[in-house]
Amino acid sequence: MPFFATSHILPLTDLAFHLAAVRPDDVEVVVAPSHASVDVATYAFPAVDGLPPGVENMSTVSAADSWRLEIAATDEALLRPAQESLVRESSPDAIVSDLHFFRWNAGIAAELGIPCVLFNVVGIFSTLATWRLALSGNVKDTPAGSSVTIPQIPGPEISMPVTELSEFLRNPPVFDPSAGAHFMMLLKSCGFISNTFFDLEHEYCESHEHSGYVKRTYCVGPLSLPMSPPARAGAAGRSACLDWMDTKPAHSVVYLCFGSLTNFSEAQLDELALGLEASGVPFLWVVRVKTWEPPVGWKDRVGSRGMVFKGWAPQTDILQHPALGAFVTQCGWNSVLETIAVGVPVLTWPMVYEQFLTERFVTHVLQIGERLWPEGAGRRSTRYAEHDVIPAKDIAQSIAKFMEHGGAAEAARRRAMELSPKAHAAIAEGGTSNRDLHQLIDDFIAARGPTTS
Repeated sequence: MPFFATSHILPLTDLAFHLAAVRPDDVEVVVAPSHASVDVATYAFPAVDGLPPGVENMSTVSAADSWRLEIAATDEALLRPAQESLVRESSPDAIVSDLHFFRWNAGIAAELGIPCVLFNVVGIFSTLATWRLALSGNVKDTPAGSSVTIPQIPGPEISMPVTELSEFLRNPPVFDPSAGAHFMMLLKSCGFISNTFFDLEHEYCESHEHSGYVKRTYCVGPLSLPMSPPARAGAAGRSACLDWMDTKPAHSVVYLCFGSLTNFSEAQLDELALGLEASGVPFLWVVRVKTWEPPVGWKDRVGSRGMVFKGWAPQTDILQHPALGAFVTQCGWNSVLETIAVGVPVLTWPMVYEQFLTERFVTHVLQIGERLWPEGAGRRSTRYAEHDVIPAKDIAQSIAKFMEHGGAAEAARRRAMELSPKAHAAIAEGGTSNRDLHQLIDDFIAARGPTTS
């Protein structure tokens, strides 16, 4: 049962396919009706105040109303009846429920004697860091202009400006003590699935495993592997952006895509357009705002050096293209894993949620990329209103310097290429993630006990 966001639905769907491949039995993904693109079981999405009918996904809701979907996902009275009814009608052998929402599903599973595991769509590093910061209680009373150091975490010491921490840490919800204790009990009684692989986050996986927060951790990623081979030149339905990339030299193109949850102001889009123009670097830029148009004369000045792509881009094909030189990413975990799988360096531009923590993992721990906006250049924040507009000159300078011959992109690519075969080995037969998938199913079977026909 994934949250209503493409970034949650896709990895959980990938998990279903992997489980079916490991043990070819019946696996279902349970979503709201408008998400149905595979064989799924659906439940009716309830009416939510302020949302028109049919708006059931974070990628289709307006930026101003996205909070309504997030609040709905934590509203047990609103969502539990439909989800519980489906569970009782379906009589599943096990439930995999989104960690960040729908916490009541663990309780439903316990009532019915069904094993339940919680699925985490972000990496172990950012999860562990969030939990350590939450339990430390240091964030809420720290002034907005200050930083905090992540406590009790292996690897290099990492400090974070308070403005770059999630709202959950900056303004923690007030829980009834008994409800909080009940949630911690559920965590400790459930397994915990993470879309990562042991060799990528081994220190943090071990620390998480020994933390006592959850019963058992299954590292089963990257779930996006194996990737489909990229569409060949001349193939029917091949995206025009790939044909454009065919005209560019190897490792020359900067690809910019900021996921389904990021919302830029028009002022920031204009600055980004002017920065790409001034960088002199070939670029492929995915823009979600269909109504935005670049500054007057920009298209003529950029010419064929750049391409703006509006709509859903074939990201895995783009990442595998030999012309790709770097990926400017918001540090969504799915994109980070896809980048690692193909060995591409990154420039980071986080915006929301845990993305700033993931950035630290990418730049400080893995060292497969750099921040697009240097530290101290301005204020970045998980709160839209606090985030400064990044000026065009800084964007241009950062991209041009990163991509120059002998620049940071080359060293970052070498480190990313060292990780790529480890990602593929993890998900292959006998790899660490494949073994955890087998163990997950074995534990499901053991938890259900003997069955009668």
